[in-house]
Amino acid sequence: MDRETIVKQINDFLIEELEIEPDLIKEDARLKEDLHIDSLDFIDIAVIVERQFKIKIQPTEMKDVKLLSQFYDYVYNKLK
Repeated sequence: MDRETIVKQINDFLIEELEIEPDLIKEDARLKEDLHIDSLDFIDIAVIVERQFKIKIQPTEMKDVKLLSQFYDYVYNKLK
């Protein structure tokens, strides 16, 4: 799966499931500060991503992920 497809799928569920405004979703958006994703939201995201992409998200690997682009890259690299 290419990165562009991953980005689209992640953006779609951020908009639909977390009701994030589409204009806030940018590669350089900060997950907490710009998108207001809290720890409970992140659990929802992890479950959706794990189910949709058939990967396992490790909390220890996610501790340095601060930007949406880093999250896209994390999922992309797990799928390689």
